Amino acid sequence: MKMRNLHKGQRGFTLIEIVMVVVLIGIISGGITAAISQILTINHSASNHMIAVRQVQQAGKEVSKDTLQAQSVNATGTGLGLALNLTWEEWGTNQTHTVRYKLVPGPGDVLELQRSYSFDGGSPTVTTVAKYIDPSGTSCCCDCDGDGYCDGDCNCDNRVVIFTVTATVGSGSYEAIETRIYEIEPRPGS
Repeated sequence: MKMRNLHKGQRGFTLIEIVMVVVLIGIISGGITAAISQILTINHSASNHMIAVRQVQQAGKEVSKDTLQAQSVNATGTGLGLALNLTWEEWGTNQTHTVRYKLVPGPGDVLELQRSYSFDGGSPTVTTVAKYIDPSGTSCCCDCDGDGYCDGDCNCDNRVVIFTVTATVGSGSYEAIETRIYEIEPRPGS
């Protein structure tokens, strides 16, 4: 086996040069890793925020749609005690629609806003309207005197239903909270 001799003027890398290159590569790799981690964290947080926004919008849309038709409104409570009961007669007929909204435990620790709909006394159809509902920020009541505050009694002529809904998605640094307040004026009673 022959060993190759270094020619005059040819030198190898010194130990300090090799260590400096390894340190430089480590710094660059650490920066890239931190940037990727930051992007993933921001993406996860943004995704949770969009889910929370969508849930409160969906809840508001469904509750508003039914409340606008309602002739009879009974809105009480907050959190798991939330109860919104709506009834109306179909125009020109004696057929009655009944809708009930309430918060129920869903899979895991998630609370869901549930809608129960029955037509003319038939068996109710139950659907989940929204998930990730935070009971501490969700309530429903009526404002009869137009001051923007709950009066508690929905048996008044100029009532406005105030539906506040909050969705909380994720936890820790990924937590996203969204709250919306809907003020809905049902049609006049019959």
